[in-house]
Order: sequence, then structure tokens, then C-alpha cells
Amino acid sequence: MSLGPVRVLGARLSTRGIPRLARSRASPCPALAVRGIQGTASERITTVSLDSTRSQLFSNGTGHPNGGPWRQLHCSSCGGYFQETHGTPWHGKRVAPDKLVWAVGALAEGLGIRAVAWVFEVDPNTVLAWLVEVAEHAAAFSQYFLHDVRVTQVQLDALFALLSAVKAGEVSDTEAIQRLSRSPHWVWAAIDPITKLLLTIDVGDRTLAMAQRVVHQVVQVLAPGCVPLCLTDGFKAYTTALLTHDGQWVQPARQRAQGPTPKLRWMPLPQLLYAQVVKTVRRRRLVRVRYQVVFGTLAALAQVLAAHGWHLNTAFIERVNLTLRQHVAAVGRRVMTLCKGEEGLHQQLALYHVYYNCCLPHASLRQPWPQPLPTNGNGSAKRWQPQTPAMAAGLTDHVWSVREVLLFRVPPWPQPAGV
Repeated sequence: MSLGPVRVLGARLSTRGIPRLARSRASPCPALAVRGIQGTASERITTVSLDSTRSQLFSNGTGHPNGGPWRQLHCSSCGGYFQETHGTPWHGKRVAPDKLVWAVGALAEGLGIRAVAWVFEVDPNTVLAWLVEVAEHAAAFSQYFLHDVRVTQVQLDALFALLSAVKAGEVSDTEAIQRLSRSPHWVWAAIDPITKLLLTIDVGDRTLAMAQRVVHQVVQVLAPGCVPLCLTDGFKAYTTALLTHDGQWVQPARQRAQGPTPKLRWMPLPQLLYAQVVKTVRRRRLVRVRYQVVFGTLAALAQVLAAHGWHLNTAFIERVNLTLRQHVAAVGRRVMTLCKGEEGLHQQLALYHVYYNCCLPHASLRQPWPQPLPTNGNGSAKRWQPQTPAMAAGLTDHVWSVREVLLFRVPPWPQPAGV
């Protein structure tokens, strides 16, 4: 089955009375999407492209019903009409498009919900409703782009997140201290230190089950057969989680000629490399750093790191933790913008995930232009081309704007059972 696109960028102008063909790879027809698409993931992505002989989308008349800013499209395959914003956070909203873009951008830069509501003169509940829809859209956006990624290194870490229930007086001081000491809510993250790509981000307890969940999410993003070098802190649950996903049954050799056959053992894959960076802190001062090679050999780890002139460290993921605290209002230190529940924190992190990977250029990833580009004013010529982590990983070819992300309609397809 072939899907028709929705967005009208690059539409062909035509004579009066003739429908104008809207060609775009941005989004499929919602009616065709309901019928479902069969096949593998790569086949589904291929069927999103326009097939002019089977399914085409045309703008109807002027294309702007009731004088609105969005065009109405007609699918020649199913005969249905729908707006180009169908399936995006803009659908069904009467707010000015620029205001929604600026509000979402302010949220992604770390401004709280009430501050955004005050700046753009809207109700805080309205901003919260926007955030809920944008977070759902951002989660689908990340799932659509992050797949089959090949990396050589992965760094994982977790930082605690304090919810407003601890600071709003809803619990006693003693219970608040106990809750903070065991840190019931942690923000887990995993990045590729070379491309700075944020592979996954999640919220949960600092437990073995959560460590397995995060490692499973990383494995789902990576390409089949990709087993990178993993670097973490001294949390022991990482060892079990990595061994669970990157292990195999091994038949031990017999030690004696007589006796029962040794039982099968679950052992790590030969290519699995994992090391821990254990830091000892006393009175808020770093006093000791120890390195523990858990899987693999020190020589094999050094060979992987020597390609970039690095040594064993978790500095890159720790730097991402700082960026996260600056761009997510709910996890900032000593702020009044804490979330009341875990769901609100999930929503802000979903927006940050897309904004960090696709919209925020990274200074260490910039590439020099072959020839400096002149500016329109009297400033110096541009010597560097900005790059985002998604561009460095080969997932996209340009820096996305917030408007582009909100207008992008993720092609829907039926998910496999149990996912």
C-alpha cells in the first residue's frame, strides 16, 4: 500500500480550477494509515513515499477553508478531506502558529510552565496542554528517527530528580530526607560520546529493573550486531543488565573425565567491553577515582579509546547531565519549577530529547566550510557549519527548527504485538 503526503512544501502551481498536486514526504493520508501497513520496518518507511499512480493528495480549491492558515487536502485514493496539520500538535488549535513555536522553544530552553504562560499571555493550563501534545509528538518523532544507529562507545549515567511533593510540605522533613537519600526518581540517560547523540532518556528508580529497561532501550536503538564499549559509574546493576542483553549460553569444558557434564553458563559475548569509573566523594570533594574493567581486557578498551585520544572516563555523559538541568525546568537545582509527578517529568524530557538531538547545534561537532560564507551585513564571514548530534550520526542532513519538528507528521503504522 502506498501513502500520500500531507505537507505542501514544493507544491506545483496550476491553472484556475485544476487541483494543485502537493508533493511531500512529510506525512501520509490518515485514512490510509488507519487501514494499516504490513511488512518490516524498512518496508514501512519505504511505503511512505508518494506513488503518483496509486495515491495522490490534492489541495481543494483555495486550500484554506474559512480563511485559516492551514490548507485542506484531498486524497484521490480514499476520497477523504483533511487539513495538512492532521496528526501534528497544530491540529485543531486556534492559537497563532508563531506563538506555539515560541512557547515550545521556551519550554525546550528551560523556562517553566508558569513563566511561559506569563510571557505569552496565556493560561498555565493551556501551556500544560500544549506540552502534553508536543511531548507525545516528540516521543513518536524520536522513535521514528532513532534506529539502526552504529556506535563504538556508549556512556550511561543517572541523576536524581526531586518532585514538588518533597518541597511543598506534603511530607515531613524526616520523610523528605529519607526519600531524597534513596532518590526515588532518577533521570537515566545514555549517549554516544563521539557524535554526542542522546540514545535514550527515561525516568525511574535506581534499581536493577530500571537499569535493564534503559539498557534494553539502548539495544533497541542500536543496529543489529552492534556491541559498543560501555562506560558507567560504579552502580552494580549495570553489570547484570549488560550481561542480560549481550550474553550467550556457553558449555564449560570438562575438568574431569568422569562425572556429570557441566551445566551451561550464561557468559558475556566475546566482543562485549565494559568498564566502570568509580568516584569517591567526601564532603563534596572528589578524593579518589578507580577504574574497574568488568568485561573484556584493559588492552581492548585502550585500543577503542586510543582512536580518539581518550582514556577511561564518564565526562561526556556528566556534561550532558549539566545541559539537561539547564534545559529541563523540572530537574534544575534550587528551582521552583518542579513537577508534581513522574508523568510531567516524562513530558519535559521527551521534548528535550528531540530538541537536543535535532535542533541544538553542538559546538564540538561544527565543521569548517570549504569557503567562508559572506554575511549580509558588515560582520566577518561564516567559517563554521553548525551540526547537531543527529547530523553527526547521519540521521538527518540539516539543523531542524522547532517549527519543522512540530510540522513533521510521523508516518503511522501498526506496531508489533507486545511492544
